[in-house]
Amino acid sequence: MSWASQPCDTANTLKACQWRPRTLRVARLVEMVIVYRFFSHAASTNSFMVKWKGKDLFDLVCRTLGLRETWFFGLQYTIKDTVAWLKMDKKVLDHDVPTEEPVTFHFLAKFYPENAEEELVQEITQHLFFLQVKKQILDEKIYCPPEASVLLASYAVQAKYGDYDPNVHKRGFLAQEELLPKRVINLYQMTPEMWEERITAWYAEHRGRARDEAEMEYLKIAQDLEMYGVNYFAIRNKKGTELLLGVDALGLHIYDPDNRLTPKISFPWNEIRNISYSDKEFTIKPLDKKIDVFKFNSSKLRVNKLILQLCIGNHDLFMRRRKADSLEVQQMKAQAREEKARKQMERQRLAREKQMREEAERTRDELERRLMQLKEEATMANEALMRSEETADLLAEKAQITEEEAKLLAQKAAEAEQEMQRIKATAIRTEEEKRLMEQKVLEAEMLALKMAEESERRAKEADQLKQDLQEARESERRAKQKLLEISSKSSYTQSVNSSTTALPTDLPSFNLISESLSFDFKDTDMKRLSMEIEKEKVEYMEKSKHLQEQLNELKTEIEALKLKERETALDILHNENASRGNSKHNTIKKLTLQSTQSRVAFFEEL
Repeated sequence: MSWASQPCDTANTLKACQWRPRTLRVARLVEMVIVYRFFSHAASTNSFMVKWKGKDLFDLVCRTLGLRETWFFGLQYTIKDTVAWLKMDKKVLDHDVPTEEPVTFHFLAKFYPENAEEELVQEITQHLFFLQVKKQILDEKIYCPPEASVLLASYAVQAKYGDYDPNVHKRGFLAQEELLPKRVINLYQMTPEMWEERITAWYAEHRGRARDEAEMEYLKIAQDLEMYGVNYFAIRNKKGTELLLGVDALGLHIYDPDNRLTPKISFPWNEIRNISYSDKEFTIKPLDKKIDVFKFNSSKLRVNKLILQLCIGNHDLFMRRRKADSLEVQQMKAQAREEKARKQMERQRLAREKQMREEAERTRDELERRLMQLKEEATMANEALMRSEETADLLAEKAQITEEEAKLLAQKAAEAEQEMQRIKATAIRTEEEKRLMEQKVLEAEMLALKMAEESERRAKEADQLKQDLQEARESERRAKQKLLEISSKSSYTQSVNSSTTALPTDLPSFNLISESLSFDFKDTDMKRLSMEIEKEKVEYMEKSKHLQEQLNELKTEIEALKLKERETALDILHNENASRGNSKHNTIKKLTLQSTQSRVAFFEEL
């Protein structure tokens, strides 16, 4: 990522001095790297370059970034395997910088805040700290326990991807992300999918947090890690015992070389009066003049210079935090509050618009679903009507056939009656013929009676078919009436649907590029914001308890998958501290309960 650079004087002056433009880039998304290329020219053309001081270069970078909280940062370079910081009041060329080209400076946080939420005002400051601390955790320069690593990874994902959406953030979307230290990954028999599942479960709970809020939550958790913000240096006391000196925002800490988590002794900055060095010997004068000074030796003079720089800067910031804010800081905090309120109002407005759009889309989908349902009902009614019409036609045809059969049977019955009358009229002379005739007459009468009964049955069947036909026509009439009702409903739904579909286009647009937003912050708004901040503090305390429960739950869950033989020394030390209930802050508090004199004496006897 390239950044345009502007010198302290005009661009024409810079061009005349033949000092090639500086290239600024973010290295691995964390540190600003400034590459200088010096060219050999006559002294007259290099006069401007010779006068360039560290502050000029530092201010150039800060202006480029829009950074105002400059007191946390510095320009770092490496010389003979030792890091050093560019001095603001010293010329760049007077520093013991490497002679080879190009000369590279890293723009990094030099001093860390005690409380990130209270001290880091600008969003760009928070972002730079987030990137640097995240890199230090992933590079294992800051020890982070496995369960906390998963939680921090979830906030990093929230900062990068925004709110979790299962339709967008599908399984495997974190496959290419570097989110956990390799030490944590190697410590457990867990696949990348299993880690992703646990990170995503916490990521889903962060819904609604903006990028700056997620990054601040990351820093609030990271600042409680034992190695956060501590610069370690190898030293020896008077007895020649090898120790580690830790310099951070709270004071000076003495560590065992094999244990960078728990200090053996601590000296807060408010107990230290003076710090100085001579050659490789470093001298600390306590605030109480009755207490003897204590000394230690470092390996190199260059290291003593670095220790002194860090001590002076951290001490100044320590005392500054305990005084009233300067006018500049007050203005920055006021602007930050207004900006936070503006962003909060903007997020609320966007959330309302998003909710309205979602409701409109749900209404549209419901109407479309209802329309499809009505169309299906209309289709079914049409099919029922067609079946009713076919049934009515079949019944009418059957009734006609039955009626014709009844007429035919009646005709046959009449013919039988005529035959019977003809037989009766015929004279039979013999008794046998008469008996035969009577028998035939009887049979004819029985046949006529059967034919009459059959005729009557057929007539009743014809009447029943006529009645069925009437009912079928009635059903057909009702089906046609229902179809008309459904048709009228469909036309109404289509008109409502068209109006609803057009609704989202009438809603306020999400496009913020072409709109100019202005907000009038009234006293009532600021009071309401203050009340909300107080409410957030109470909620934070409750969430902290819930968070600790979640961390313990995750730790218990993955404990069975841990490979004990892969535990590092820091893992073992952290587990011992956790089992004793020791944390970063209460450990330092316990150490400082002893008198300064007893701690100095203890240091001398180590």
